[in-house]
Amino acid sequence: MIPTGLSIKHPDRLWIGGAWTVAHSGRMIELVSPDTEEVIGAVAEADAHDVDAAVAAARHAFDFGAWGRTAPAERIAVLERLSQHLHAREAELARAWTLQMGGLAAFAGPMTAGSTMAYDQIVGIARQFAFVETRPSAVVKSAIVAHEPVGVVAAIAPWNAPYGIMLNKVAYALAAGCTVIMKPSPETPLEAYIIAEAAEAAGVPPGTVNLVCAQRDISEHLVRNPGVDKVSFTGSTAAGKRIASICGERIARCTLELGGKSAVIVRDDFPIEAAAQLLTGTITLLSGQVCAMLSRALVSRHRHDELAGAIANAMKKVVIGHSDDPRTQLGPLAMKRQLERVEMYVDDGRRTAELVTGGDRPAHMDRGYFIEPTLFAHVRNDSRIAQEEIFGPVLSLIPVDDDEDAIRVANDSHFGLNGSVLTQDADAAYRIARRIRSGAIGQNGLRMDFGLPYGGFKQSGLGREGGVEGLAAYLETKTILLDAAPTAL
Repeated sequence: MIPTGLSIKHPDRLWIGGAWTVAHSGRMIELVSPDTEEVIGAVAEADAHDVDAAVAAARHAFDFGAWGRTAPAERIAVLERLSQHLHAREAELARAWTLQMGGLAAFAGPMTAGSTMAYDQIVGIARQFAFVETRPSAVVKSAIVAHEPVGVVAAIAPWNAPYGIMLNKVAYALAAGCTVIMKPSPETPLEAYIIAEAAEAAGVPPGTVNLVCAQRDISEHLVRNPGVDKVSFTGSTAAGKRIASICGERIARCTLELGGKSAVIVRDDFPIEAAAQLLTGTITLLSGQVCAMLSRALVSRHRHDELAGAIANAMKKVVIGHSDDPRTQLGPLAMKRQLERVEMYVDDGRRTAELVTGGDRPAHMDRGYFIEPTLFAHVRNDSRIAQEEIFGPVLSLIPVDDDEDAIRVANDSHFGLNGSVLTQDADAAYRIARRIRSGAIGQNGLRMDFGLPYGGFKQSGLGREGGVEGLAAYLETKTILLDAAPTAL
C-alpha cells in the first residue's frame, strides 16, 4: 500500500544483499498522515532476524566484494549514475515528505532538490580527495598514508528530514568504499526505498546498500551487531547517548548528530520588526522540528517587551493549515506523540514564564497534529523550556543585560549545535561567534551550508558531517613505511 503519486515497487519487501526480500516478521508498518490522522500507506517491518541478515550481507560485500577495493574513480562513476536516478524522482521524494511528516508542499520541492544537490557535492569532494598520498619521512625512503573505508556502516536517520539526512550518510559511506545498512525512522521510510531503488538501478553491487525498516527497539539490535564497524546516527541526544555507550563497549566508530537548544542573540542595532519577522519565520520552519532550531532568543532587557509584542503580532498572522495547501505557513507536527510532547512543555512553560501567544491547538483544525506558534516571554534560562529540546514551534524570549551576558546565557546549556547573532555588524557577529560553544553560528538567521562541516559541541554530538570532514569520518588512516617507492599507488 503506497500513497498516490509514488511508484515504489516493493513496499512489502526489504532490500538485503541485492534482492527484495520478504520480511521475516511478516508484519507491516503503517504510515499515518499528520494532516488527517489517517493511514496512508504501509511498508515491510524488519525484525532482528532481518537486521542480522542485512548486516551479514553488508559484511560479506565489504570483506569479499569489490566495492571497497574499487578505484575511487570507478566508484564515483556509479555514484553519478545513482544521482541521475535520484534527480529524476525528486517530485516523488518531495511528495513522500509532505505525506509522511507534514512538511509543507511549497517547501518540499526546494528542500528535496537541495538534498540531492548536497549529494552531488559529496561526490565532488570524493572526486578531489587524495585517498592515497605520499609524505616525507625521517625514517624511510617512502612513506605512504592511505585513507581506507571504515567498513560496514549502520545509517540511522530521523523523521524530520529523512531524505537529505539518509542520503548524506549513504553518499559518504559509498564514496569512502564502505557498505551500508539504511535504517530509516518507522514514520518516514519511503525516501529510503527510493534511495535503494536508485542504488539498484545504478548498478551498486549486491550487499553494498541494504534497507531495513523497523521500530526503534530494533535500532539497538543493529547497533549491537559486531558486524557493524561504524554507526552514523542523527536524532535525539537520549538515543545518541545509548548508541555511544554501546559502540564504546567494542570501540566501534560512531558519528552522532544530536539535539540542540540553540540561542539567537538579538543585538541592539538590529531592528525590532525585522527580528520579529525573522524569529517567527524561523521557529515555524518545519513546524519547529529542526535540531538546529533557534529556539532561545536573547534580547536586551530594555527591548524585551517591545520584541515580545512584535513577535506575538507576527505569530498571530501565521497561516496554519494542511501541508499540501499552498497558503499554509505552519503545518502539523509529524506525529501524535510529538504533539503531546510539545503540549507537555507548553503546560510547563505556563507555570514558569509568561505565555504571550499561542500554546493551543488551532480552533479551526479538528483533526491532525496541529499547534499554534507559541511565544514565552521573561523566560529564565534555567527553566525546562529554555534548557530542553521541545522540537516544536515554541520560542523562549530571554532578557539579558548586554553582549557579555548574552554570551554567558547562550553557553549555559548542555547543548551546542547552532546559534545566530542578529546584528548589522559582521565584526561583532564574528567576535561573539568565536566565544559561543557550538558547532555552527550564523549572522542574521538560521544559516546552514551542508557542503561545510556541521555537528555539535557538548551533548549535541560527536564528529562532523558535511565537507571533507564528513568524508574523513568514514575512513580509517593507515601509514605504510617502505624502503623504496612502490611502482604504483
